[in-house]
Amino acid sequence: MKNLRTLVALFFIFSAASVFAQLPANNAELPFIEVNGTAENEIIPDEIYISITLKERQEGRDKYTIDQQEDRLKEGLKKLNIPLDNLSLSDANANYVRVKWSGRDVLTRTEYLLKVNDAVSVGKVFEMLDEIKINDARIARVDHSKLDELKKEVRIMAIKAAKAKADYLLEAIGAETGKPLIVKEMTTQIYDNQMLNIRGQSSQSMLYEVEGLKYTDADKLIQFQKIKIRESVYVKFGIK
Repeated sequence: MKNLRTLVALFFIFSAASVFAQLPANNAELPFIEVNGTAENEIIPDEIYISITLKERQEGRDKYTIDQQEDRLKEGLKKLNIPLDNLSLSDANANYVRVKWSGRDVLTRTEYLLKVNDAVSVGKVFEMLDEIKINDARIARVDHSKLDELKKEVRIMAIKAAKAKADYLLEAIGAETGKPLIVKEMTTQIYDNQMLNIRGQSSQSMLYEVEGLKYTDADKLIQFQKIKIRESVYVKFGIK
């Protein structure tokens, strides 16, 4: 019985040795090339969020309530064919406070968030706000409705760039790119890049300067930045 166990053990040892003998001693000895591929794309935001603050004021004997200003705001949006569903409270509880503002007693204030789809609409909204004397507004943020799809497209561009880089480097030495051995997504960066200039109009001399936006009566110019998506991919290819 002891001899039988010894024979079985020797059989497995020789079988394993035979299998390993058919494989390279070390995968690191296989020829390979490592490259990084990068790609980027600039897109115009199609979701621009405008923060609008309404303040209740007492000016002499005249009182301007939040409700009155909200009604005028909604009426102005209707004239611009902007759906009222695009207007919402920026906070579910509506931020009511009592503060001093420009020497006048501000009784209450609340903030709204309005979504529009392009810079032309931004200009029209700011013009309308000026006409109904709502002067506290700013661009809160910009976004794109298909941002996830666009990021995917840029990732594909990045890995194709990595393959192209491996191809021309190996072609220079008379070799060919083999199968990918390792693929790693390195970084995803989303940030603003260029200024987008769109003509707007203003009925009075004013200047709004907020992050990513300038609006002046002098040049009637609205500016905000494009969104840049940048992707990097690391790929390790075998060499044929």
